[in-house]
Amino acid sequence: MVVLVGLTAQRHSDLSRITAWWRGLVGDGFIALPPPTRSRYTQSDGHEDAAELFAARGIAEGASFTYWHWQSHAAFDRSGALTGPLYLHWGGDHATVAAGLGEGPPGYRIVSGGPQGAFQLDRLTERDADGLPDPQDESGVRQFLDRIGTSRHHGAGQGGPAQLTGAEEHWLHDRLAGPVEPAAAHRFAAALELREALTPDETSRLLAAWQEEYAGRLSAWPGRWPVLNALLRQEREEAWDVAAALGPAAADTLAEHPSEQTLAALRATVLAGDDGAVPAWFRTHRTLHEPDPLGAARTLSEEFPGRAAAQAALLAALRTAVTRDWRTAHPDADRGAAQAFSALTAVRFATDDRLPHPLRVTAARAAYDQVARVREEAARLTGTGEAEALAAADRYEAARDGLLAGTGPDLTAYEGALGDIWHRYRTLSPADIGWLRARLADPATGVQGIAFCLELLHAHGEATETELLALLPRWKKELTKQYRTTYTEWRHPLVTLTCLAQDLAHPAAHDLLAWWARPKPLWKAPLRLLTHLGAPDETRTAELWEFTVSGGHDTGHLMTWVLTRARLDGTHPLLVAERLIGAPGIRQHVLHRVLIGVADPAQPLWHYALDPRSRGWWQRAREVADDPRLSAGARAIGLKAAREHYIIRHPDQVRPSLTEGEVNEARAWLAARA
Repeated sequence: MVVLVGLTAQRHSDLSRITAWWRGLVGDGFIALPPPTRSRYTQSDGHEDAAELFAARGIAEGASFTYWHWQSHAAFDRSGALTGPLYLHWGGDHATVAAGLGEGPPGYRIVSGGPQGAFQLDRLTERDADGLPDPQDESGVRQFLDRIGTSRHHGAGQGGPAQLTGAEEHWLHDRLAGPVEPAAAHRFAAALELREALTPDETSRLLAAWQEEYAGRLSAWPGRWPVLNALLRQEREEAWDVAAALGPAAADTLAEHPSEQTLAALRATVLAGDDGAVPAWFRTHRTLHEPDPLGAARTLSEEFPGRAAAQAALLAALRTAVTRDWRTAHPDADRGAAQAFSALTAVRFATDDRLPHPLRVTAARAAYDQVARVREEAARLTGTGEAEALAAADRYEAARDGLLAGTGPDLTAYEGALGDIWHRYRTLSPADIGWLRARLADPATGVQGIAFCLELLHAHGEATETELLALLPRWKKELTKQYRTTYTEWRHPLVTLTCLAQDLAHPAAHDLLAWWARPKPLWKAPLRLLTHLGAPDETRTAELWEFTVSGGHDTGHLMTWVLTRARLDGTHPLLVAERLIGAPGIRQHVLHRVLIGVADPAQPLWHYALDPRSRGWWQRAREVADDPRLSAGARAIGLKAAREHYIIRHPDQVRPSLTEGEVNEARAWLAARA
């Protein structure tokens, strides 16, 4: 007899029970989307799936729906067991969705995150009279630990984590009695050490188990903070060997225990090249030697004058410290006032002679989109406050171009930070072009930086054979690696390099295209057709069109076809996209994104979906809505995208941040087109 254990388990798994309940959800004006595949990775994907389903079933826009996406699906392990809350996202009317979901399937519960949050589906669990779970009930233990907190951020806004009851603390100590398993023990240890309650014996046994199981890779254990913190708190010599083995991962914990030994360790970490340890070094140096934050920043800045990323980390630490001191002096100030003060700090620091030049350049870059807010906030001040803020803004604007000449953003930063400033490069100054070309010529520029710089130069028609020749020696070894660009405004750098080689009719185009034509590696298959934008012809444009209408997963294909067709026809891509409204085989929600994205062909917005937090998408949506060349239907698409932008519903989430005047102007613009 053959026993299919895995199949039997799957039939009775959390996933199977939840899916069976999910497929039976029905309601008036309410739809539950099918369970996700990997193509529904984000909330934007979920809303696009809903739009497709509504169109296929003839459901009017505005119906309420719920779904979970592939990131939420990580709540299930490989056997289908629920290992954490399943987040259920939604659209439409919150009350309708709540009624449609009800209380959840038997054995589970649903908790609402409110009109701005997701619903959470989790198991029902039992607790004893002290509110404690059975130690063998994994879900109950997880929910208990989530409630009391195992993260240093838990309860930070309320003065720290809540005190444990005697029964709760005893229960946690029991979990660490005897031999410990690091993989299971770290959350119990964290819950105790948040209250400085790990005992020396527990610390020693956790340390021994950690060093044995994670030998040579101590930073891989999520329990490193409670053990290192306990060692430092207990003033044990082992702490320094552990900190040295952890390297940069120990920085923040070390800063919580300032000493000359801590200071030396943090300095060595930063000077060895780790920029992430700069804030910890700054805090420790200020605590021990220079309470004045500007003096501390000046001292540290002079130790790494040529490291832009380190200067940016130091500026952030300086602004945080100064703003925190201001909030201490103004305890009644709201969040908006604190943000305005933080903006003013960047504007002031850009021209503050007490700071060294590299730090002032960094401040000038940080203040670029803040000066308008400073001027607006100054109007609300009285007396000398207004005059001082306006004078700081005047000084900044007079010095900005000189400070920023020949500079640019940190190309190793989080890609979202680069996306936030993409709109600044809608036109390129000679200084911008020079800086972008210099970065491409620099062998130290990584793949993300190459993608960012090459896209801008190529889209604006400023990429030359010089950039091509600088990158050709690197393409086989560095640029043939997978690099995800789903949520960026730039393409994979090898796509752009191939387009450039074709546009220049360079012999290297043959080798590049030959590489794209090979079947492996598999990751490149969806991107190959995007190279057809280089030196387009009718044959390859037809191939691109065939894929576009095939229903295959679109990762920029329709946008590429629109831009290609516009180049061949010598027309604006907006007019090409407009002709596709209502065309069979074209997914209209993708076309809507493309219509906005190609509003300026000199800087297409390659983001996988409309980015409701981006200034660039807002600007293009407005332009489409007001473009007299377009039909009423096309303009309506732009207007709809503008109405759904966060500049109206959640202006505080738009990046870079907006002034109140900009928000009011946006609302007036929409009201005039109601």
